[in-house]
Amino acid sequence: MHPSHQIKFFSGRKTLYLARKIAKSFGTKLGKSSVTKFKDGEFQPSYDESVRGSTVFIIQSTFPPTDNLFELLLMIDAAKRASAYKIVAVIPYFGWARQDRKDKPRVSIGARMVADMLSASGVDRVMTMDLHADQIQGFFSVPVDHIYASTEFFPYIQGLKLENLAVAAPDMGGAKRANAYSRILNCPMIICYKSREKANEVSQMTAIGDIKGKNIIILDDMIDTGGTITKAADMMKEKGALSVRAIATHPILSGQAYDNIARSALSEVIVTDTVPLRKGVDTSKIKVISIANLFADVINKVYNYESISSKFIM
Repeated sequence: MHPSHQIKFFSGRKTLYLARKIAKSFGTKLGKSSVTKFKDGEFQPSYDESVRGSTVFIIQSTFPPTDNLFELLLMIDAAKRASAYKIVAVIPYFGWARQDRKDKPRVSIGARMVADMLSASGVDRVMTMDLHADQIQGFFSVPVDHIYASTEFFPYIQGLKLENLAVAAPDMGGAKRANAYSRILNCPMIICYKSREKANEVSQMTAIGDIKGKNIIILDDMIDTGGTITKAADMMKEKGALSVRAIATHPILSGQAYDNIARSALSEVIVTDTVPLRKGVDTSKIKVISIANLFADVINKVYNYESISSKFIM
C-alpha cells in the first residue's frame, strides 16, 4: 500500500451499520456497490464505481449465515478483477473461529479453511478484532492486523469507579485474557471451571478465587447463547459478589441469549458493535461500545505505514 493510491471503503450488506460509522470516522463515505439477487438465492455483488488502482477496504463481519462470508469472498474477487491496487478485508467479527483445531476425530478446521478461501480470493491483508484463538493469525499467508477491543473497554471500566474490583475468566481458556486485565487494572482474578455435556450447554460450574464482597467483571471474546456468563453470574451472586458485569467483544446472542441475560444476576453486559443486536428483544442490560473510531484509526495507520502496536493491548 502507498498513500499515493486512492483509498476506498465498501461494505457487505450485513455490516453497513458499522461500515458507515468507520468511513465517517475516517473522514470519507462508503463507495457505491450493489448486489444482484437471483430467484434461487444466488447473489452477485458488484462495484458501481471504478476501483482501478485504489486501495480497497471491504468491511464485513462473517457471522452466520454463510452468505455473509461468501459475499465478502465475492467482493474481494470482484475488486481483484476490477484491478484494485490492494484489497484489505476488514472483518470485525471473524466467524468460524471456534473451529481452530481438531478437538475430536473427523472434524474440519473451519478457521483454517476460511483463511485459505480469503487468500485464494485475492485478499492482500486482513484486519480483525479479538479472534477466538490468537493462533488463527498463523493460518494466513498474508499480513493480519489483530486488534483488541480492550483499548475501548479499559476506559469504560475505569469510568465505573468500582471498589473491590475483580475480573473473572468464564473458563480456563479465558485465563490469559483475565490475567492481562487483572495486571493492567491492578485487581485480583477469578477463574471459573465449567464442564459441558454437549455444545452450548454448561452442566456444572465452580470458581477459583475470592468472590465475596467483590464487584466482578466477567471477560470473554464472545457471548453466544449466554449460558456460560449467566450461570457464572448467578453462581457469583450466590457466593456473595456485590455485583456482576460481563464484557464481551462479539454479541452473537443466539437462541434464548437475550432472555437469559435479562433474567440473570448480571447488572450489565458491555459489548461492541462488531455484530448487530437483534431487534424487538430486551436489551435493557446491554451496553454497546462502538469500535468504529478504533478501526478507522488503525486503517489510517496501516494505510500510511504507521505503527499500530498501541492497539495490541490485550
